[in-house]
Amino acid sequence: MLDFATPSLLSSAEKPALYCNSLTGYSRRKTITVPIGTVPLGSDFPIRVQSMTTIDTMDTLGSVEQSIKMIEAGCEYIRITAPSVKEAQNLENIRKVLRARGYTTPLVADIHFTPNAAELAARIVEKVRINPGNYADRKRFETIDYTDASYAAELDRIRNKFLPLVRICKEYGTAMRIGTNHGSLSDRILSRYGDTPLGMVESALEFLRICEDENYHSIVLSMKSSNPQVMVEAYRLLVHRLDAEGLKPYPLHLGVTEAGEAEDGRIKSAVGIGTLLEDGLGDTVRVSLTEDPEREAPVAQALIDRYTKRAEHHPIPPINHYPINPFQYTRRKTHEVANFGGINVPRVIADYSEIPVTDHEQLRPVGHFYLPVPDKWRMNDLGTDYIYTGSEPVSFMLPNGLKEILNYDTWLAASDKVHKFPLLHSHQYLANRQKPSGLHPVLNFVETRLGDFSDELASALQKDKHVVLVVRTENSHAMAELRRIYGELIDRSITCPVVNLRSFPDSQGDSLQLYAATDIGGLLVDGLGDGAWLATDLLPAMPEEERLQTASRYNSIAFGILQAARTRMSKTEYISCPSCGRTLFDLQETTAMIRKRTDHLKGIKIGIMGCIVNGPGEMADADYGYVGIGKDKISLYRGQQVIKKSVTAEHAVNELIELIKEDGRWNEPETEL
Repeated sequence: MLDFATPSLLSSAEKPALYCNSLTGYSRRKTITVPIGTVPLGSDFPIRVQSMTTIDTMDTLGSVEQSIKMIEAGCEYIRITAPSVKEAQNLENIRKVLRARGYTTPLVADIHFTPNAAELAARIVEKVRINPGNYADRKRFETIDYTDASYAAELDRIRNKFLPLVRICKEYGTAMRIGTNHGSLSDRILSRYGDTPLGMVESALEFLRICEDENYHSIVLSMKSSNPQVMVEAYRLLVHRLDAEGLKPYPLHLGVTEAGEAEDGRIKSAVGIGTLLEDGLGDTVRVSLTEDPEREAPVAQALIDRYTKRAEHHPIPPINHYPINPFQYTRRKTHEVANFGGINVPRVIADYSEIPVTDHEQLRPVGHFYLPVPDKWRMNDLGTDYIYTGSEPVSFMLPNGLKEILNYDTWLAASDKVHKFPLLHSHQYLANRQKPSGLHPVLNFVETRLGDFSDELASALQKDKHVVLVVRTENSHAMAELRRIYGELIDRSITCPVVNLRSFPDSQGDSLQLYAATDIGGLLVDGLGDGAWLATDLLPAMPEEERLQTASRYNSIAFGILQAARTRMSKTEYISCPSCGRTLFDLQETTAMIRKRTDHLKGIKIGIMGCIVNGPGEMADADYGYVGIGKDKISLYRGQQVIKKSVTAEHAVNELIELIKEDGRWNEPETEL
């Protein structure tokens, strides 16, 4: 029986329970089946793909045409917003036209604030989604001191508001998703549980218990957040609590809210969704990108496809005691080696082993720029920390912000053994560690795999304070095998920093960023990792220009993973919703415009929300917010507080920048190099 460290969010008297079947042998969590039209959901069926329309729900033909595009792109459920009764009523027209055209894909009504709309929609479509944070509650950002009696009275009020929907769903055979969003927890939940994964879980369980009392079980649950770290913790804790309370194992809908666009949106989604899929959690997936909705389905499917044959991975020894708290982030304790470990941010290593570096310009793709006239180097926010050159040392002096790693034999023959650092395989390290001048006096990189990890290596690492361990695997269940190594390190009290190295055969398409974000990001959200190193064995077959482009892409992905996992903030982050029928402006165009003006603001998080429903709540993690409140009207936020109301769209971006300047967080963009 797997034994977890006791979650600090739970009572110390409460025995920890499994949140997944296995941490080393992929096994999907067993759930009940929820009928949803002709596409049932649950562990006895494939993991389903879904997305959400962006057309105004009152535009029947537009909604139908977009739904068909989504279905043909792979969507198995189509979600449509129903913010009021009139939109809920029009779902019937949309459904009739789709069915007349031969499409039987189940429809899901997305409800916010309006029980009347939910009760009507539940009679029309196959599933309704409600948010417990705003279905029977309102968020006024007030802290309320509840007694047990007053809190119980609030639960009775919620029950009375929610029961009609439950009974309608039961009567009509309609499924329901109880979907908690981190950013829209009610004042009541925040007052009692705080802005925590535990508060997210309790928000859903309050509604779920009402359903169970009514013997209604066609329920799907979700715990979504724009912060993948919070999202992962909340889903795991939800599964734990369902089991601890003896509730049914309901299917899970996975998603990272407001993930954004392009590479950043895909990486953020994969860190959250991929980590949970690795644990065998998740029965339906929606990737929320600020792009056309039909572009979401292939990304979701690519994440899912990785697990269709996962049972065939190379066996990994089981973990009988897991020394990590999976419900609360804590970084693994390490000692400092050079600029690795301790309180240092995770480092990025760029693989140049197949790119002979003979010219300054070859370092531009990884963020280091040589300026000949002043004879100086400059580095951008994605300037890599180390380059691995293998057996061909760089022929010129590197900038101060960049260090070089060489293969051990090449390092031994190098004229400069001080400013360059060796990479040794574990057997080389053990054979040479006692020799005079056999190792670098400050920093040595030692590569190992699970099969090479021995008592002798463990004993050496316990004593040596100058090693950064580089862990790698070729196992298809990569994250699990690397996690197994971390278990060994922690159990043996080995505190050396660790770099997670993943090599991928495919350098093209979405799969690279999705798989890398899952394998490395999934470890980082558990506090495991002091560096990221992405490599590919395709480089020797590429022309030099393509090799440099690949190095640039891998470097960008590595920094993106660290940012998505909230372990190193290196660039501006955009928390932008994927648009829906409520959106009050062109979200993709506006996001691109804001990004163009602000993407040099390192570490600042900007929320871009299409409407007030996805406004202050959904962007809870943002420093600043840009929220549509009406036609051509924008509200600007500092955190959760409205600072400027009803700004015209024409002036809103400039006003946003002025707000950032007022806070002293603005700097002018540097001239393009």
